[in-house]
Amino acid sequence: MTYVASHIHAAAPRADIDLKETVASYMSASLITLRPGMSVGRARGHILSQLHENDVPAQVFVTDDSGFLHGRLSLKALLTEQDEQRLVSTMMLAPDYSVEPGQLRRDIAPELTEKTLDIVPVVRGGKLVGALYEREIAALIRDEGTDDAQRQGASLPLDTPYLSTSPWGLWKKRLPWLLLLFAAEAYTSTILQVFEEQLEAVIALAFFIPLLIGTGGNSGTQITSTLVRAMAVGEVGLRNLGAVLRKEVTTSFMIALAIGMVGLLRAWMLGVGHEVALVVCLTLVAITVWSAIVSSIIPMLLKKIRIDPAVVSAPFIATFIDGTGLVIYFNIAKLIITDLA
Repeated sequence: MTYVASHIHAAAPRADIDLKETVASYMSASLITLRPGMSVGRARGHILSQLHENDVPAQVFVTDDSGFLHGRLSLKALLTEQDEQRLVSTMMLAPDYSVEPGQLRRDIAPELTEKTLDIVPVVRGGKLVGALYEREIAALIRDEGTDDAQRQGASLPLDTPYLSTSPWGLWKKRLPWLLLLFAAEAYTSTILQVFEEQLEAVIALAFFIPLLIGTGGNSGTQITSTLVRAMAVGEVGLRNLGAVLRKEVTTSFMIALAIGMVGLLRAWMLGVGHEVALVVCLTLVAITVWSAIVSSIIPMLLKKIRIDPAVVSAPFIATFIDGTGLVIYFNIAKLIITDLA
């Protein structure tokens, strides 16, 4: 009878899942397991005979002859136990956390980060098929963090380290997102064309377009980056949408008042007239608050429909707010400037 689990194959992942993003690609299949009926003395001898590497696990798993996981046992507790006849079953603890080989990296990374575990059993159908040790856990969390950072930068994640990736590889990873953002940005020109008459009537409105859409995009970037990270570590979810909206809208309104006053001052310095200055001030407030609403809701909705919220990159949010911000700007202008009425 052998107690070493090795050469274990994980279940095949779904066709739409990249194997590199599953637990199976990280787990170690080299295991030392004990049986519940073993005595402490026999268990010690078994472990010593199976240690062939410098890395010594802090815990070992307890399984039956069929491989079903029954518990875990601290190696320190086993080695310091005085009664060599005591059974492993009386010392083991229930496995409080486990993962499956087909689980996605992004689904377990937040829990692994929060729990700070040094070993995690990988089970399939109740049977132990592998384990994530400290090295594997660190690699999984690091890779998921890298993946999120690249997605938020409007680029598909790299398959190889940056210095090993060719320009052709970078081109393939970046172009799809850039084309999508280009298409989304194109509707900004359409909006400007729709409000062409307003721009011709009050040319000063054009002076503030970069300022307004830039402010909205920057505000959205701040919120999205903070919120996606909070979602990744499990701090917030869709159930917290109301609280998130209240917090972000309140914060953004206070920010908007400060920015609006600065915008009013800037418009006054340019000598564009009090009506245009008021339009700029009110638009800055409206766009900043609108940006907070959009940036709070979209990532959570995508998470609900099982789309990685990290794909809602800062450039995508900024592009969306650019177009909608222009609509807000020109409609406020129509309400306030008498020449446009």
